Amino acid sequence: MNRSLAQVLSVLFHPLLLPTYLFAIILYYMPTSMLTLPMQVRWVVLGMIFFTTFIIPSIGAYAMVRLGHLDSVEMDRREQRSLPLFFTAICYAATAYLLYTEPAYDALFYFVMGIIAASVFFTYAISHFWKISAHSVGMGGGLGLLLVLNKIAPDAMLIIPIAIAIFLTGAVLTARLALQAHTPAQVYAGFGGGLVLAVIAASVALY
Repeated sequence: MNRSLAQVLSVLFHPLLLPTYLFAIILYYMPTSMLTLPMQVRWVVLGMIFFTTFIIPSIGAYAMVRLGHLDSVEMDRREQRSLPLFFTAICYAATAYLLYTEPAYDALFYFVMGIIAASVFFTYAISHFWKISAHSVGMGGGLGLLLVLNKIAPDAMLIIPIAIAIFLTGAVLTARLALQAHTPAQVYAGFGGGLVLAVIAASVALY
């Protein structure tokens, strides 16, 4: 894969952006039988997800760079990944809690956000001793959640998003290998770990 394309894919499908993409699919693809939130206010939820799962963690990572805790926001060194991953996991867990405490939001929201937070904690734990690919964990987890949602709500017509997700997952994993950001084992383990964690956690939570 061309290095420039690999860099573009790595940015467009950065792990911090994946919750926003996933919630966009949930909010605008899931049937009304699964969601009670009025269509005209769903953008508010999506905006909140973007702010708490992308903007705040990004600001946190930038602050860590400025304070000397990180060499760069790309977190190339394994030993520097723990603090930003832990901060991100806390942001995600707090988002899940906010979704849980607001009665206007459907239970599906905090279940999904809780599972995403769990995947970040998983990445944080593994990163203490191995540089597992966060991109791969995110792509695998997102695909796993889409598969579970398609099973519990087949009328949501998630086949197209799932097909696109499979294609993009292959592209992103290839991009991480092309950039030599991770070894094949780190990429494949990240994908498998994210997928299995999401499927098992979602199956327990949503059934």
